[in-house]
Amino acid sequence: MSPARIDVPARRGRSRSARGTRTGGGPRAPARTALPCVAALVTAALPTTAGATGAPEPAGQPCVASARPDAGQSRQILDIARQAVRELHLNAVVLRVERDGPEVVTGAAGESMTGVPATADMHFRSGAVAIAYLGNVLLQLVDEGKVGLDDPVSRWLPDLPHADETTLRMLGASTSGLRDYVPDPKFVAELYANPFRQWTPRELIALSTDRPLLYEPGTNWSYSHANFVILGSALEKITGTPLDRLLQERVMGPLGMRNTANAFTAAIPAPVLHSFDAERGKYEESTFWNSSWTTARGAVLTTNVCDLARSARAMGAGELISPSGLRARLNPGTVGLGTATSSCPASVCFAQKPLVR
Repeated sequence: MSPARIDVPARRGRSRSARGTRTGGGPRAPARTALPCVAALVTAALPTTAGATGAPEPAGQPCVASARPDAGQSRQILDIARQAVRELHLNAVVLRVERDGPEVVTGAAGESMTGVPATADMHFRSGAVAIAYLGNVLLQLVDEGKVGLDDPVSRWLPDLPHADETTLRMLGASTSGLRDYVPDPKFVAELYANPFRQWTPRELIALSTDRPLLYEPGTNWSYSHANFVILGSALEKITGTPLDRLLQERVMGPLGMRNTANAFTAAIPAPVLHSFDAERGKYEESTFWNSSWTTARGAVLTTNVCDLARSARAMGAGELISPSGLRARLNPGTVGLGTATSSCPASVCFAQKPLVR
């Protein structure tokens, strides 16, 4: 009966949620849970009913709750969000649902802090969404003939271990064989000891490259945060432009995303969707824990749900890249990869199927 499914991010704790903020800044400790504030985005083909505005909002407009959230489909969707807050023990949900571009509903449910209602315009960390932006810049550079996807990383980062064996494509498609530093017990201990620490790209890359590869580059699939830290560094070398400026010039600026920006500190622009965490053994405010460890320096972004929706449309439709670039994005060549080996367990090297590529 529901007109749409509210897509609540899985609380796996490896990084800030790909669609908003989660409660913790670090990897999840075993057998601990926390009450997240979630930003959800649904883009779907929905039947036409009352409650939709009928046209996409111009880029850069204020992100505000729908004018008629109590009518038709809008009310049904908000009821789903409120039910999710209750049943999943969430602090808050910030959501936007679109139908092929036009808005169906934008709104929020729950509280950002005790006594402070969540609102549609609140900012949060967008986490792994930045991976799509990094890939977009790479594909733009391929379109411009400045790089090839199969160029070795050693061309720009000659001192990086395994750089001769690793290509730009492998970084973007998660087939480099680099270990993920996030589950490493040493990293977890250091992160929990000081969640406000500012990590450098050199420190993060070393956590992965100081250990043997999981497999020969290009022969398997596994997720590693190091892939994207390295990709960000490579993009800076290729263009001679700092990554934060590169993303602004090539992604956020052209798409009119005025509420999305990198932060070199733990600051989040007001109004802020707050987050809380129980991963260190006590329930605590974690909104301003430092997220420098999560991805490439210059791509630790904050955003709001309207900018998030704008970028989802653009990335999915390939607005900023060529048709061949979009084909490469939609089929990165990973289908069929992902096989457990003696050095890579099934929980890490798991099969990539057409629906999860």
